Amino acid sequence: MKNFYNEQHEQGEAMSEWRECKLSEIIELIGGGTPKTTIPDYWNRNIPWLSVVDFNNGRKYVSKTEKHITNNGLENSSTKLLNTNDIIISARGTVGVIAILSKPMTFNQSCYGIRAINDISCNDFIYYLLKDTVSNFQQIAHGGVFDTITRETFDNIDVFLPPLPEQKAIAGVLSSLDDKIDLLHRQNKTLEAMAEALFRKWFVEEADEGWEEGKLGDIVEFNYGIALKEEKRSGNGYPVVGSSGIVGFHDEFYVKSPGIVTGRKGTLGVINYIFDNFTPIDTSFYITSRIGSDLLLFEYFLLRNCGLENMNSDSAVPGLNRNTAHSIFISIPPKELIIMFNDAIKPFFEKIKENQSQIRTLEKLRDALLPKLMSGEVRVKGN
Repeated sequence: MKNFYNEQHEQGEAMSEWRECKLSEIIELIGGGTPKTTIPDYWNRNIPWLSVVDFNNGRKYVSKTEKHITNNGLENSSTKLLNTNDIIISARGTVGVIAILSKPMTFNQSCYGIRAINDISCNDFIYYLLKDTVSNFQQIAHGGVFDTITRETFDNIDVFLPPLPEQKAIAGVLSSLDDKIDLLHRQNKTLEAMAEALFRKWFVEEADEGWEEGKLGDIVEFNYGIALKEEKRSGNGYPVVGSSGIVGFHDEFYVKSPGIVTGRKGTLGVINYIFDNFTPIDTSFYITSRIGSDLLLFEYFLLRNCGLENMNSDSAVPGLNRNTAHSIFISIPPKELIIMFNDAIKPFFEKIKENQSQIRTLEKLRDALLPKLMSGEVRVKGN
């Protein structure tokens, strides 16, 4: 059996193959841009155009964008077309959000494209290296109205780079976890789509003209979220939910599960179903049922089909007006049909909840392994 000295000696020899370098020495950095918004011929065609809102979700891959541009927009602006598996990183505002492209995309000037240099580094490893060093970006970010990172920022980040085979092995371990996470997310998306298809069949396509006419406020009530300071969003227990999803955690909760949250300011029309006790913040509404539905499944899909995303008020601060939402005209189906629907899709949501629990477990494992693999504390052999 090897003694401790020999094990440490071998590890030290292996670690000597790692070299210290500047981050800018092992990547190609690519700047983005925005075609002129006043020229219609540059927009709304077939080329995806990224901004941070498209990938600020903690997922490894980004596959779609809110906005698209034309070939003329690409050719007549400073934006660039990134390749599949290139990396995107936000450089202004929310600094250091990263993702890998699942297909070619262009991007705006608030981001950088990053590409590994052949025979020196590989994109998957660089992605995880960036995740591990994101706090350095936030510390080095240069101020102004927005926190920013510049090209010089990458010159100021020192990293330890293992040989290429070990880079690929490290990325392989972490990617296997992210691939499982991505599969569970896709399963959840499929399950929710199946449930929504059933909702539309029962309550839209087969809606009965004899159903009672009413208003959305007869079914649900929009309740204001609470003001919760940023520093109180970093606890451990319960999700804190804003207009676009979970924005942190807190040691206490305000609303018992299950619950529904939708945006009040900013992002409208994003409807989140929350399985755990949670705290909705003041940019959101949380929904309670007025028909006594303890599952809130019918209410969830009803809200998804009410067009809330198109209901910005004309006030100085655009947003969703609660009274306006309550006044939306709807057909109210019999309560027996609502109960049947809830019972029919309950197994879908039980599986979604189970998948979400697995996702959190895998994310914790990945996040615990990441710094250990990047520092060499835990080693994997390259081929």
